[in-house]
Amino acid sequence: MADDLRRTGLFDFHIAEGARMVPFAGWDMPVQYTTGVLGEHLHTRAHASLFDVGHMGQVLVIPGEGGMEGAALALESLIPTDILGLKPDRQRYGLFTDEEGGILDDLMIANRGDHFYLVVNASRVAEDMAHLQSLSGVEIRHVTDRGLIALQGPEAAAVLARLLPDVAGMSFMDIRTLDWQGADLWVSRSGYTGEDGFEISVPDTHVAALADALMEQPEVAPAGLGARDSLRLEAGLPLYGHDMDENVSPSEASLGWSIPKVRRRGGAREGGFPGARGVLMELEEGVSRARRGLRPEGRAPVREGVELFDAEIGGHSLGRVSSGGFGPSVGGPVAVAILDPALPDGTRLWAELRGKRIPVVISPMPFVKPSYKR
Repeated sequence: MADDLRRTGLFDFHIAEGARMVPFAGWDMPVQYTTGVLGEHLHTRAHASLFDVGHMGQVLVIPGEGGMEGAALALESLIPTDILGLKPDRQRYGLFTDEEGGILDDLMIANRGDHFYLVVNASRVAEDMAHLQSLSGVEIRHVTDRGLIALQGPEAAAVLARLLPDVAGMSFMDIRTLDWQGADLWVSRSGYTGEDGFEISVPDTHVAALADALMEQPEVAPAGLGARDSLRLEAGLPLYGHDMDENVSPSEASLGWSIPKVRRRGGAREGGFPGARGVLMELEEGVSRARRGLRPEGRAPVREGVELFDAEIGGHSLGRVSSGGFGPSVGGPVAVAILDPALPDGTRLWAELRGKRIPVVISPMPFVKPSYKR
C-alpha cells in the first residue's frame, strides 16, 4: 500500500473479512471480499450488504444571519435544484455545474433542520470544498471525524430496525438523527444500488462497532467497490468521471429531471446557477447526445472506452462506452454510452472489442427496476 493512501475507520474490518484492497480516489478501499463480486452483487439483490463508503466527502453548510432560507438560496446559486423547498428531515439529489453548463460533481443535499448536510464524491472533495467556500453568509465545514456506511438490499430495513427501530417508518429520501449506544447516527433511506437501503453517517468512535453489529445479523454480508459498481450500473445510475464530467451537461447526462420547474424558465427562481443559460436552453430545445443504455449481444462485457460504430465493417464512429461490465442480475453484459437521443431503443450498433466488432443494442435504462421504499 502506498504511504499516502488514506484509510477509513473500517480498514481493520476489511482485512479481517479477507478484502482485496485497492487504491481509489486517494483511499485504500475494498474492491471485493472472499465471496467475489458476483456473489456480493447477488447477495445485495436478495438480502442485505454492508458497504464502506467512508471515502465520500461529508460537508455541513451552516447558516449565518440569513438562517436556513439564506443558506438554501446560497446553495441554489451553485446547484440547480429546489433547496429552498427541501423540508427538514428530507434530502434530494443535485449537481454542481460550471459556467459552461458542465457537471462539476453530483451530490446529495439534506435539510437537517438547522443546517444542510452534503455528501459529495471522494474524487471531488477538494474541488467541491473550494467551490462551496465561494458562498457568502454561510459556514462550510468538512466533516472528517465520521465514517459512512451503506446497508443495501431488500432485507436492509428489517436488519437495521433491530438496532434502530425508528428506521421502519422512514421513506425513500428521509433522513433522521438516531441514537445508538450514545452516538448520533445520521441515517438516510437512500443508496446507490437500486435497492432499498440506508446510508449511515457514524462517529469514528463507533463505526467499527456498528459494522460488527450489522455483520452479526444473518442477512448481512460485506460488499466492495466491484459490486457497488455493477449494482449501480444495472440500476442505470451514473458515475461521476465516467458517465458525466465538466464536458457533459445535465441534459446530456439524462439528469434533467434533477432540475425542477421552479428553477427552469418561467419558474419562480429561474436560473441563477453557473451555466444556467445553456442548461435551461437544452432542457427546452433538447440535445444532440444523451446517456443511453446498451445490451451487448453474447457474454463478453463491453467496458469503458470501447468505441461504437454504426456498421460491422467501416461505418462511422458514434461515441465510446462510458461504463460497462457484466450484470449478474440480468445475466449478461450491460453498458452505457452518450449517443444521439434520436436513435430508437432496439437500434443495433457495433462495439470494437480487441479488433473485432460485436453487436450491441440500445436499450432502456434501468436494466433492473429499482425497489426504493416510497
